[in-house]
Amino acid sequence: MSLETVVILAAGEGTRMKSSTPKVLHPIAGRTLVGHVLNAVDALAPKNVRVVVGAGREQVEAHIAEIAPKAVTVFQEKRGGTGHATQLALAGLTPSGTILVLAGDTPMLTGTSLSQLLAEHHAGGFTASVMTAEHPDPTGYGRIIRGDDASLLRIVEERDADEIQRDIIEVNSGVYAFDAAKLASAIGKLKNDNSQGELYLTDVIEILRNEGGKIAAVLIDDFIEILGVNDRVQLAESASLLRDRINEDLMKSGVTIVDPLSTWVDATATIAPDVVLAPGTAIHGATTIASGAVIGPRTTLIDCTVAANARVLESQCTEAVIGEGVNVGPYSYLRAGTKLLSGSKVGAYVEMKNATLGEGSKVPHLSYVGDAIIGEGTNIGAATIFVNYDGVEKHYSVVGDHVRIGSDSMLVAPVTIGDGAYTAAGSVITEDVPAGAIGVGRAKQRNVLGWVLRKRPGTKSAEAAARHSNDEQKG
Repeated sequence: MSLETVVILAAGEGTRMKSSTPKVLHPIAGRTLVGHVLNAVDALAPKNVRVVVGAGREQVEAHIAEIAPKAVTVFQEKRGGTGHATQLALAGLTPSGTILVLAGDTPMLTGTSLSQLLAEHHAGGFTASVMTAEHPDPTGYGRIIRGDDASLLRIVEERDADEIQRDIIEVNSGVYAFDAAKLASAIGKLKNDNSQGELYLTDVIEILRNEGGKIAAVLIDDFIEILGVNDRVQLAESASLLRDRINEDLMKSGVTIVDPLSTWVDATATIAPDVVLAPGTAIHGATTIASGAVIGPRTTLIDCTVAANARVLESQCTEAVIGEGVNVGPYSYLRAGTKLLSGSKVGAYVEMKNATLGEGSKVPHLSYVGDAIIGEGTNIGAATIFVNYDGVEKHYSVVGDHVRIGSDSMLVAPVTIGDGAYTAAGSVITEDVPAGAIGVGRAKQRNVLGWVLRKRPGTKSAEAAARHSNDEQKG
C-alpha cells in the first residue's frame, strides 16, 4: 500500500518560545525544526506533502517554498486543535492509500522510525497506527491506554487524564498512520467537548476503534525521537541530542572527534573518513571536508569546501574553498569568495575576501587581501594591504607568479604586479609593476636632529636623548 499523503502540523503559536520567530523556524544542527521533519519524511517518498501553517504564516510559507518546493501549505487561521488542522489539510484530497500525520516540531524523528511505523501498519492491515515511546518523564504528553490484550484503547491528553493515567509512561508521539478513507470519514465526527474546546486528532483513534477498526500502537526503542520543542530549554536539549547523534555517526564512519561535547556539526555537512575535528570546532551549512584534513581547535567553517590533507587552525571561514594540503591559521578570517589553491598558506591574523591564492603561494601574517588574484609561488609580506575600495566601487588587483611583495606594502587597486616582480618594503604601489621589476613607492627618509629636545622638553624621551648626548660628549 502506497504512502499517499503526509500531513505536517506546524501551525502552533509557540508562545513559550517568547520569540518573534515562528517556533518551527528555529534552527538547530543546520536545519529548522520543520526542516528536520521534512527531511525525515523525504526518505519515505510520499506523493503529497501538506504543511498546516498558522503563526508567522508568511515566514513559514516562504521557508517551506525554499526547502520543499513541492509541499503544499494550508493555512489554519484560527487554532482549533490537531483534529481541526488535519481536517483542513485533507480538504480537497481524494482519500486513498495511507496518510501519515505528524508534528512539525519534532526534530529528532528519523526516516527509519517512520518506515518502521508504516511497515507494521501495512503488515497488520491496521486502520490506524500510532507511534509510541516509553518516556521517563511523560509530563505534557498524551498517555497510551491499552486494553487487557495490550491493544490500544485510546489516547488521553494529560490535561484530561486522571492521577492513575498520568502515571503511565508510554506516551503518544503525535505520529499517526491512517487508512485514508477511514480517516476522512472519522475526522468529521470529532467533537470539542474537552477542557480546551478543541478538536483532538487523538479522538479519531477511539472513533475508529468503536467502528470496528484495527488499531495498533507501535512502540519504538528510543524515546528521544519523539521529543518536541516548546521552549528554549527544549530547543537546547534537542540541539545537544542531535549533536551527539551526528557526532556518533561520524565517529562510526571513521572521523576522529577529539572532544564530542565541544564539537558541533550540522546535519547538512559532509565529512569524509580520516578527518580530525579538534575541540571547539563548529562545522555549519553545506560544508564538505575531504579525507586527511585536520580542523581546529576552535575553528568555524560555514558553507566551505576543504580538500584532502588541509589544515585549518583557530580560524573563521565562510564560503571559502580550501585546497589540498593548504594551511590556514591561526586566527585567519576567510570570507566569501576566497579560494586557496593546493599547497598555499594563509597564516596568523590574515583576512581574505573574494580572492584567489595560487598554488604554493603564501600570505603568512597580518595582511588583508580583498578582490585579488595571486599567482603561484608568490609571497605576500607581513602587513600588506590590498586597497580595493575607493569609497564607491571595489577594484581588483592581479599579482603574478613568483612575486615578492615587501612587508608593509599597500597595493592600491586596480593594479597589476607582473611575474617575478618585487615591491620594496613600506611601498605604496599605485601603478603597475612590470615583470621582473621592483616597485618602490616611498619617500626618502629625512632625520631632523635635536627635534625631541626642542619640541618635547621635560619628557622621558628628551631625558634619554639628553643622556645620550652627554655620554657622547664625555666620550
